[in-house]
Amino acid sequence: MNRIVAFVVGLVLLAVVVRASTFIVQQRDFAIVFQLGQIVRVVTEPGLYFRIPLLQNVEYQDNRILTIDTPVADRVQTSEKKNLLIDSFVRWRIIEPRAFRVSFPAGERSAEERISTLVRDALNQAVNKRTVNEITSRQREKAMDEIRVAVQESVKGLGVEIVDVRLKRVDFVPEISDSVYGRMQSERKRVANEQRSIGSGEGEKIRADADRQREVLLAEAYSAAQKVKGEGDARASAIYAQAFGQNPEFAEFYRTLEAYRTTFKNRNDLMVVDPSSDFFKYLKGSNAKGATR
Repeated sequence: MNRIVAFVVGLVLLAVVVRASTFIVQQRDFAIVFQLGQIVRVVTEPGLYFRIPLLQNVEYQDNRILTIDTPVADRVQTSEKKNLLIDSFVRWRIIEPRAFRVSFPAGERSAEERISTLVRDALNQAVNKRTVNEITSRQREKAMDEIRVAVQESVKGLGVEIVDVRLKRVDFVPEISDSVYGRMQSERKRVANEQRSIGSGEGEKIRADADRQREVLLAEAYSAAQKVKGEGDARASAIYAQAFGQNPEFAEFYRTLEAYRTTFKNRNDLMVVDPSSDFFKYLKGSNAKGATR
């Protein structure tokens, strides 16, 4: 019985010694081994490692990419003396655990405060020499690269790397946003009116061209119709001439009737003519020809 108790106690003591003598480094961590407050080694690879119990202690650092997201927008002035509110965030990571521990004994929070201050300074420098249009569109990427390079230069030797700096939102301060939006609206209205004027002018050109084409088509159609009509009249005259040539007396009678129809078309017409004239020879009876002799 005493042997079993001794064996169990021995196992427990062995477990405690092993637990105190070993430490595990995860894939996402760095490990710094301290001995009497001094750094004796840095472990950057994951795995199981040993240490001297009670004499050495281990501190872990995150080796992943970390983010600093500013909770309040920074107020920055452009080269045009216009104030902007800029939200930004920073991606950074620890690359030299020993230098980082010496530079920032308080850990990540202290590093984030230092980096945030450096980013604000670099942001002011990048924005101060640019206009609103440049910082919001044309040179926005260039400005972010300048900020990243400037901050990286400032943290050289501190054991950290600035992976990226991004401007999330760039906006005007409330004091001038209304006036800026008003000018933008006026500019858009001016452009819209200009486009409407151009459209109206183009519409007039299209309508004028359509009217001209209409007149040309009508003229061509009238010319073609008159040509067809003339050909028809000529053909009709030829047919009449051919028919009347076969019986001249009938032709004379037919033309006289046409003359009567035209002359006596209206009942109120008044004519002063000699009744014995040849014009009335077909109205004197069926033997009109004999009567005129």
